[in-house]
Order: sequence, then structure tokens, then C-alpha cells
Amino acid sequence: MKILKRIFNKPWPYLVGGIILAALNIILFAFSGEPWRITTGFLYWGMGILENLGVDHSKWYYFNVFRNDITNQRAFFNNEYTILNLGLVFGALIAALLASEFKWKRMKNKKQLIFGLIGGVLMGYGSRLSFGCNIGAYFSAVPSFSLHGWVYGIFMFIGAFIGSKLLFKYLL
Repeated sequence: MKILKRIFNKPWPYLVGGIILAALNIILFAFSGEPWRITTGFLYWGMGILENLGVDHSKWYYFNVFRNDITNQRAFFNNEYTILNLGLVFGALIAALLASEFKWKRMKNKKQLIFGLIGGVLMGYGSRLSFGCNIGAYFSAVPSFSLHGWVYGIFMFIGAFIGSKLLFKYLL
């Protein structure tokens, strides 16, 4: 009983979490042949929605130059990224529930909502400009000895520092 309480109710050391994430990333790469990516799944979802609304994306520059495999080989809602993203969301939910950390929170004010929406749009746009979020551009790139992962990491930490300063100045 004590071990279960320690696993589910106490925070894990960062080293343990890092080792588990690294092992899962290696297993994913071994079985799928591709590194872990998150925003590519959201790209599929967005294009699937637009496609169902009648938008023709076949002439868009991105899909003709960078991601031709999206339009030719994979269905927008039936792909490995959808499974990974749903697994991530439901896994985080289960972990929060098991640790009794799940809480519904109300927005404090409209300013917080507006800043959250603007930040989400900027993060989504930036993740597509960099061909990935911190998972694909950093977490999967650094173990692959890719220089772009280290460059991304440096600027990610600089951006987080500046963003936290702005957050404390204007929101808190």
C-alpha cells in the first residue's frame, strides 16, 4: 500500500520521469520508425476538418513541398499521430486523476482568457513554422544528435524566460 501511495500520490523525481520518457521515445521509434511528434497530429486534424468543410488544400505550398505524404498516404483522422495525441491527453488525465490533482478552475477574468487564446494561437503557429513543437523539435531531436534540437532548446529557454517576465508583469 505504501508503494502505491508513493507511485500515485507523490511527485516523481525528474530523473525518473526523464528516464521513462526517454525509454518510451526509444520504444516508439523502434516500432514506428519515426520520432515522437505532436503538432503533426494537430495538422492532420485541422486539415481533416477543413477538408470536411470543402476546403481544397491540394494546391497549398506546404502540402506540395514539405508534407506530400499527408495528402497521398494518410487519412486525416486515421493515423498514428491521432492515436499518440489521444493517448497523451487521456494518459495525462488518468495520471491527474490517480494523483488526485484534477481540478476544474474558473478563469479569473476576461484578460486571462484573451491572453490564453493569443498564446495558444502563437504557439500553434510557431510550432508549424519550426516544423514541430518542443517534442519534435527538441525532445526527439536532441537524442538524435541533431543540431537544430540544441538551437531550438536554447531559444525555447530564452522565450520561456521572457514570457514568464511578461506574464508576471501584465497578468499577475
